Amino acid sequence: MAKNRFFNRNVVSIRDFDRDDFSYLFDVTDKIQTLKSKERGEIAKGLILGYIFYEYSTRTRLSFESAMSSIGGRSLGISDVDSSSIMKGESYADTIKTISLYSDVVLIRHPSDGSSRYACEISQKPVINGGSGSEEHPTQAMLDIYTIFKEKKKIDGLSIGIVGDLKYGRTVYSLIYALSNYNVDIHLVSPAVLRIRSESIYDISHKVNMQQHLELSDDLLQKLDIIYVTRIQRERFPDLQEYKKIQGLYTIDENILKKSKPNVSILHPLPRVDEISPSIDNTVNALYFKQAAYGKELRAALLSILLHENPF
Repeated sequence: MAKNRFFNRNVVSIRDFDRDDFSYLFDVTDKIQTLKSKERGEIAKGLILGYIFYEYSTRTRLSFESAMSSIGGRSLGISDVDSSSIMKGESYADTIKTISLYSDVVLIRHPSDGSSRYACEISQKPVINGGSGSEEHPTQAMLDIYTIFKEKKKIDGLSIGIVGDLKYGRTVYSLIYALSNYNVDIHLVSPAVLRIRSESIYDISHKVNMQQHLELSDDLLQKLDIIYVTRIQRERFPDLQEYKKIQGLYTIDENILKKSKPNVSILHPLPRVDEISPSIDNTVNALYFKQAAYGKELRAALLSILLHENPF
């Protein structure tokens, strides 16, 4: 196995990692799933994941807690800021510093851009960005491309559609940055008001073939190997009326599947609202819950290589 370049490293932006890093992480993820529970449970024995979520979370928090437990570690943290000293006026810096005193790795979700990068300057322990504003969500992108690799057996050569909220969806930016390491065609599908922020992808625009579309046309559906769907993020809209104008604009349902390649894979970082019909949940195309399950395994691997130079 290749040299571990993750040890004691901050995970703030997917741009800090390259194709070799992803290959190593994926190999460790595959390896960790083959270990017997006793052997796996020794990896993080006596170690603690500390977390703080200034925004709501289901899969990110629970998958990290489950991952840490599966490798023998423990988790402690704040999932509701209303129950913490933040409500007494404690500063972000003091909160981060305190959590880093009690843990071996720190997981943060915060509504402000740059929050995780700032936390790295304060924390005495490695920081994992669990979502920062409309900026990035690097571990989501890691598990997204791992899911694609596991299910399609490759990433190079695929045609990938990213649909929905491309302006505010932080998972979108991390995914595009990650995919820029591969030879793929990316089709960005969104209403005009939710188009990708061009300044955020300017530095990678020469590395990957990207096209923008206003709709999921029949011709486009026949090209796509992956349809990565995102929720229109109501909470990030400054004007609720603008949100209502585009709510439900794109819905992946049986009709869309009929027009698509038979083996098209539907991914979603979740939670979903109305952008994927529950009627396709049991089709072979629907991978979003499998994607969420991969999240536990990949994050267990990530924690293992952040905490140990040689985890096995």
